[in-house]
Amino acid sequence: MLKNVRVAVFVSGGGTNLEALLKAQEAGAIPHGEIVLVCASTPSAYALTRAANHGVPGIAVSRAELTQESFEAALTEQLTAYRVEVIVLAGFLSILSEGFVCRWANRIVNVHPSLIPAFCGKGYYGLRVHEAALQRGVKVTGATVHLVNEIPDGGPILLQRAVEVLPGDTPEVLQRRVMEQAEWVLLPQAVELLCQQISETGGTAP
Repeated sequence: MLKNVRVAVFVSGGGTNLEALLKAQEAGAIPHGEIVLVCASTPSAYALTRAANHGVPGIAVSRAELTQESFEAALTEQLTAYRVEVIVLAGFLSILSEGFVCRWANRIVNVHPSLIPAFCGKGYYGLRVHEAALQRGVKVTGATVHLVNEIPDGGPILLQRAVEVLPGDTPEVLQRRVMEQAEWVLLPQAVELLCQQISETGGTAP
């Protein structure tokens, strides 16, 4: 019998992508995976409340109070304790070191609010991505789910979906449309794809 792959979701803020993942899991859309832990880089992250509302353990590891080394050591301690096999970055604003990423090669998934390679890389996150898209005057944007490597937004692409830019869009309006039409759809699909692959090949945690 195939086992469920144990998933941790890293967050920093409100957790809307986390909510999409949790609802997808409850709807049976991630049959090969199980979200067993939510880690927040800020103790005040509302994502922790979302996790609790869905009965998923949530912990805070405050990036602001720790060095990079101690921050990642604390994360690793939690990942080990919960026997995590896949990490999902869902609005996680802390940069992970090359060493951490390499230890989790092909096991970290990130969602980015553009069609990579457009508007991506260092400094492009959150509303900044949508501001840049509107300033450039693109007619189509979207979202990308990719594996994480040592290059920001540089890992292999798993899924993409295009979203139309409409006249009169503000960064906030465009951000919401991209989340609803692309991010919340693609992220559960990509997590299931990766979990299915690991489950069927008998992979183990790093």
